[in-house]
Amino acid sequence: MSRTVELRNHPRELQNFQLRLAFSAGFVLLLFLLLFARFSYLQVSQREHYHTLAEANRISISPIVPNRGLIFDRNGEVLAHNYSAYTLEIVPSKIGDLEALINELATVVEIAARDRKRFKKLMEESKRFESLPIRTRLSDVEVARFAANRYRFPGVEIKARLFRQYPKGESASHVVGYIGRINDKDLERLEANNGLANYRGSHHMGKIGIEQSYEKELHGITGFEEMETDAAGRVIRVISRTPAISGNDLTLSLDARLQEVAEKAFGDRRGALVAIEPATGEVLAFVSKPGFDPNLFVDGIDSENWDLLNNSIDRPLNNRALRGLYPPGSTFKPFMALAGLELKKRWPRHAINDSGYFSLPGSTHRFRDWKAGGHGVVDLHKSLVVSCDTYYYGLANDLGIDNIFNFVSQFGLGKKTGIDIEGEVSGLLPSQEWKMARHKQKWYAGDTISVGIGQGYNLTTPLQLAFATAILAGNGTAFRPHLVKQVLNNNKEVVREIAKEPLYTLNLNPDNLQAVRNALVDVTRPGGTAALAGADAAYVFAGKTGTSQVIGMKQGEKYVESKVRERFRDHALFITYAPAENPKIALSVLVENGGHGGSTAAPIARMVMDYYLLGKLPSEAAAEAVEQNEEEDEHD
Repeated sequence: MSRTVELRNHPRELQNFQLRLAFSAGFVLLLFLLLFARFSYLQVSQREHYHTLAEANRISISPIVPNRGLIFDRNGEVLAHNYSAYTLEIVPSKIGDLEALINELATVVEIAARDRKRFKKLMEESKRFESLPIRTRLSDVEVARFAANRYRFPGVEIKARLFRQYPKGESASHVVGYIGRINDKDLERLEANNGLANYRGSHHMGKIGIEQSYEKELHGITGFEEMETDAAGRVIRVISRTPAISGNDLTLSLDARLQEVAEKAFGDRRGALVAIEPATGEVLAFVSKPGFDPNLFVDGIDSENWDLLNNSIDRPLNNRALRGLYPPGSTFKPFMALAGLELKKRWPRHAINDSGYFSLPGSTHRFRDWKAGGHGVVDLHKSLVVSCDTYYYGLANDLGIDNIFNFVSQFGLGKKTGIDIEGEVSGLLPSQEWKMARHKQKWYAGDTISVGIGQGYNLTTPLQLAFATAILAGNGTAFRPHLVKQVLNNNKEVVREIAKEPLYTLNLNPDNLQAVRNALVDVTRPGGTAALAGADAAYVFAGKTGTSQVIGMKQGEKYVESKVRERFRDHALFITYAPAENPKIALSVLVENGGHGGSTAAPIARMVMDYYLLGKLPSEAAAEAVEQNEEEDEHD
C-alpha cells in the first residue's frame, strides 16, 4: 500500500491569514469610524436639537390664565365678576371608549343629561386633545369622592377655574354682554390679529356687549410656569414662573339703579330706552326689553334654553336699542321744524289753515291729518304741541327731500353714532340717490310727504333718536355716545379716562333753536300730546311724542287699534330732555306696538327722569297708569 504525503504551503496560508485579519480589522475600524461619526453628529451637530427634546420630556410649560377684569357701574355696583370653582374635565384623545367612561364616571360624580349634551356640543366645537369640562361647580364632597377614585379614570382630572358671573342677571344684559367658549371663528380672528399666543390656556372670551368690545382690556396677559416632571408626568418642582397680569377693570357710565328703574317701568312690554348726558355723551341707561340672563352662556348654553331664547316671538336676544329699526314717526317733527326755520322755508309766526288733509298741487290724493277735520289755524309752535301732520306735509313739500336729508343728517339720524359696543346699525334717512341705488326708481313728491312726518322710508334706532335729542338739548353740540367711563388696573388706579369727545357743533340760529325748544316744553303741558306725562312734574321738561305705523292702511280706511292684532299695532315713541333750561339727561323711549307715544312711552320717560333728577322711585300705581293712559290719549 502506497502512502501519499500532502505538503502544505505555509507561507501562502500565512499570507491568506494576514489578509483576512487585515480585512476584519479594517471592517471593525470602519464600524468604529461610522459609530464615531454618528456620535459626533448627534452630540455635536445636533446637540441643541436633542437637548431641547430632552428638556421637553423633562420640563413642562403650562400657561397661567389671567383673571378677567371686573365691570362696575358709575357708582361702583358690580355688573360682572369672577369666582373660583372646581370642574371635572376630560381629554377625549386619551380615552378609548368615551361613552363607557362617562357612564362609569357618573357612578362617582353626578352627570345630568344636560351635562352630556353640553359636553357633546363642546366636542364638536373643539379639538380632541383639549381638556373639556363634563361637570362644573363641583361640591367639596364630589371633589373628595373623585379624588379617591381618580386611578380608575385616566384622562380625567379636576381643575380649579375662574367662572364669570353677572349678579344683575337680565338687567343691562345687552350692554354688559357675556363671555362664551372660544370657537374656530374666534381662533381665526385672534390669529389674524396676532393675539393667539395670549390666549393659551384660555377657554372663554367676550361675545357681545362690553365683554366683546373691551376684550383686550378685560382679558389681561397670560403667564407661564416652567415645571420639571418625571416619566409619569408628575410635577417634581417649579423651575421658573412668569405670573399672569390680570385684566383691567371697567367703570361704566351706566347707572345700574336708573337702568333697573327704566326696565321696571316697561313692565312686560317690548321696547327700548336710551338715556344720554347731553354735556358729555355718557350713556346713563341702555334698555332693550325683553332681555336675557347672560349667566346661561358662561358654561355653554344648553339646547333647551337656547331654543327658548332663539325661537321666542319676543326676540330677547335682539338688541333693540342698538339694532332695532323703526320709523321715527312724529319725533321727527322737531328736526323738520328746525330745518324749516334754518332754511327760511318757515318762520315762527307763519301759519296754515289745517282742514284735516294736504294735497299736492294738481293731485286729488289726500294725505290726511291724524285728527279728522284738522286743527284749524296752526303755526310752528302749535304744530309741535298738537303734532299736526298737515303742517309737516306742506313743510316737507316746500323743503324737498335733498334739503331734508342734508339738514336732518347733521343730527345723526340715518348713520351710526360710533358708540363703543359692536353691532350698531346705521338706520335710514332716505334721499333721491339712495332710492335710485336701492330700488332703481326715481324719487316722487309723495315720498317726500311721508318722510316729513317720520314715515315712509324713514328708519332709525332708539340710540340714534337719543343722540339726536342730546344734540338738540345741547344747543347743537354733538358728543360721541360712550358706555365706558374709566379703565382701572388691579390697584383700582385709573389707567385711562374715557374723556368726552365732541364731534361737531352745528351752526344754528339761537332764536330758531329756542323757538323749537319752547314748543317742546309746551308738548308736556296742558293741551300738548304729552300732557298726561307732564302733569304735576317738579321740573320743566321738553319732549315730543310719536306714533309709527307697523302696517299700512288702505286709502280711506281708518285705523282702529282695538281691531288690530297686538303685534301689528302702532309703535309708541317719545323723545325728551330735562330740566328744559339746563338739560342733564336726554332720552328716547320706544314701546313696540304700544299705541300712542303720549300714553305709553312718555310716562315711562317721566318715571326715569323722576328717579334721575329727584331720586324718586316709581310706585306700582305709576307703572299701572301707563296702561290706563293708553285709553285716555288720542294721538302721539
